[in-house]
Amino acid sequence: MIDPRRFDRRGLTCYEGEVFMAEKRDYYEVLGIDKGANADEIKKAFRKQAKKYHPDLNPDNKEAEAKFKEVNEAYEVLSDSEKKQRYDQFGHAGVDPNFGAGGGYGGYGGFGGFDGGFDFGDIFEGFFGGGRGGGRRNAPKRGADLETQVVLTFEEAAFGCEKEIHLYRIEFCDECDGSGAKPGSEVTTCSVCGGSGQVRTTQRTILGNMSTVTTCTNCGGKGKVIKEPCGKCAGKGKVKKSRTIKVKIPAGIDHGRSIPLNGQGNVGDKGAPAGTLYVTVAVQPHEIFQRNNYDVLCEVPITFVQAALGAELEVPTLDGNVKYTIPEGTQTGTIFRLKGKGIPVLNKSSRGDQYVKVNVEVPTHLSAKQKELLREFEGNTKDSNHKKQKGFFDKMRGNSGKA
Repeated sequence: MIDPRRFDRRGLTCYEGEVFMAEKRDYYEVLGIDKGANADEIKKAFRKQAKKYHPDLNPDNKEAEAKFKEVNEAYEVLSDSEKKQRYDQFGHAGVDPNFGAGGGYGGYGGFGGFDGGFDFGDIFEGFFGGGRGGGRRNAPKRGADLETQVVLTFEEAAFGCEKEIHLYRIEFCDECDGSGAKPGSEVTTCSVCGGSGQVRTTQRTILGNMSTVTTCTNCGGKGKVIKEPCGKCAGKGKVKKSRTIKVKIPAGIDHGRSIPLNGQGNVGDKGAPAGTLYVTVAVQPHEIFQRNNYDVLCEVPITFVQAALGAELEVPTLDGNVKYTIPEGTQTGTIFRLKGKGIPVLNKSSRGDQYVKVNVEVPTHLSAKQKELLREFEGNTKDSNHKKQKGFFDKMRGNSGKA
């Protein structure tokens, strides 16, 4: 009897070290996350790794291409709750489509029968809790996701806008409608696999005869053979096309956030959905404003006279300039709040606030007359006019007495 402990993340091993599944890296290791990662963490890690190894960013780099495929394979499993559960329990053996005649990830009853009357499928049913033939081995694959970037001004990110995105993506060939065959030519059923796309082979082992199912090399798993390939796509059924896509930018979006556009990625196999296009936002810095979550910050210079006597200031906001009165004796660094003048909250009707910090600008390049007037002013000031300064020097004198 097979020891269930021999199932691990590297695959199913048998007696005398025989390996029936090729070794693979742990999917969590591939994405750089912990086993307890949630769906959002898995998606975020996938996008990061996919962008890092994307073929468009690593042209003619075979190692990056291999890692990109590895990342996609890991995400395909971990993003599917049912596959993830089987993977967490049994490792790669739990999600490998080459195990079982029923195909898919749920039917593990296809190892054939032992000559002695044992059925490997019965053992697998006990381990995986599924029936035979629980899925489709050659189910059409979903298209790959794409990622691009859009640059916005500060105001466009604050109030939302519509942008055009230019990109290249994989689409079905319009010459052959994705079949890969020259229009009018004959497409025949594969004579090797009989249209199933798979070939079953039987191998004699010390445990008896064991059947394995592999992808048919004659038709590449498609079940069909093209006699005359399409001249436009060279028989692939897909071509790369340039597209311009309009995307609505929601008000309040921040730098680094992504907008998912379902079905706008690369096309998949016939009968499968296209991938998702992720549009990542890059917001240009503003000359006056800074953003803190949904609040806006800005600094306004004021004169010594305005600070001392008070004044009505013209303050810039995202909605235009507004009047704001500061009281006399306003100190440099004082911050005032303009309620509701900040960034609109994403997907809500409320807005943040604007905070205005005033900085007193000390005059420079004074004329002789101006200097004379300032000295006269200083001579007429009292300690009560500079309470902070008087308190500071009082503390200094106190500290010097203790020395």
